[in-house]
Amino acid sequence: MLYRMVTSAFVVMALTSCTTIGQTSEKPRLKLTPTSYSQLDGWNTASQEQTLMAFSKTCDRILKAQADKSFGLGTTIKDWQAPCQNLPKSETVTANEATAYFETWFTPYSVQSGREDEGLFTGYYEASLRGSPVRGGVYQTPLRARPADLVMVNLGEFLPELKGKRIAGRVKDGQLKPYEDRKLIETGKLPKDMDVPLYWVDSAVDAFFLQVQGSGIVTLPDGTTQRIGYDGQNGYPYTAIGKELIVRGALTKDNVSMQTIRDWLAAHPKEAVDVMRTNQSYVFFKKLDGTGPVGGEGVVLTPEVSLAVDRSVWPYGLPMYVDIEHPQDDGKQIRKLMVAQDTGGAIKGIIRGDFFWGYGAEAAANAGPMKSSGKLWVLLPKNSTPTLEE
Repeated sequence: MLYRMVTSAFVVMALTSCTTIGQTSEKPRLKLTPTSYSQLDGWNTASQEQTLMAFSKTCDRILKAQADKSFGLGTTIKDWQAPCQNLPKSETVTANEATAYFETWFTPYSVQSGREDEGLFTGYYEASLRGSPVRGGVYQTPLRARPADLVMVNLGEFLPELKGKRIAGRVKDGQLKPYEDRKLIETGKLPKDMDVPLYWVDSAVDAFFLQVQGSGIVTLPDGTTQRIGYDGQNGYPYTAIGKELIVRGALTKDNVSMQTIRDWLAAHPKEAVDVMRTNQSYVFFKKLDGTGPVGGEGVVLTPEVSLAVDRSVWPYGLPMYVDIEHPQDDGKQIRKLMVAQDTGGAIKGIIRGDFFWGYGAEAAANAGPMKSSGKLWVLLPKNSTPTLEE
């Protein structure tokens, strides 16, 4: 991914906790119930053309995969290849054609988490920073490249029950040992040949939030820009600094938000260092080419179409219809078909998503306060017989 810390967003909940609406101490069970498109409020008026284009990126991956390989939810790659082989070829697909395609090839399933049919949806965006390739003046905070000795392990490749779990470290004497945490990295404790800044930026707070978002665009002194994205993480779990500020009495549950957290950090630069270091997780970056940030699926994310999800529950590439509260417009619902193309460290739960808003001031304004309740449906191939995998 962009394996964002919240995936991954703002994700006020990622800054304050990882709680999911309806979550209990006992892990809820996923329930899928086949339904009809007429039961999806807004389906006939939603625009699906961008979703079709985003799904075509997933299809590029599916068509190259082995047919007998598992896709997830009891389906195989073969189940998905027929819909992908029949994607509309025209780049000027109409809204009606896009809707007809999904209705022809997929069956919608309503999603429940235990007895709950609503969950939490937050938002994230592509960050904007000012930086320089060399240190000097206001440019004092490094955005580091991935160290050559960092080893990241997807535990699900070793034990199915650990699907979605990852660790990272450094190999010493044939054993994987923990990597340096945020404080050690920031205080120069990495081996010198492993500490390689990509850029120096003018704000430690912006650098921290870039690690939460997972990708961003750095504007250089000559006005040129460079997109950068996630390229590794030190293996420590994400810790919410919003929660830490509440514990310290600096903020309350009622007023904590991305903006109030930013404001407090900017107003208290000395204390801000300690607060940010309570999150031991540290993200490394690489330069990116292309038209947008790359998500966990390995495809370029599409603004307002790509969704970050819990990978222990949902496979990448899954079309997901959402009906969620708009973060800025009271009474307005976001009803649209999205594609699961990303993940994040704080995105945990069955009905849990992180909505990618894109780049720019408007995207940031929508992502910042987003803490919306909503419902979820998934689309599965008609020729498949899905099962819930334990």
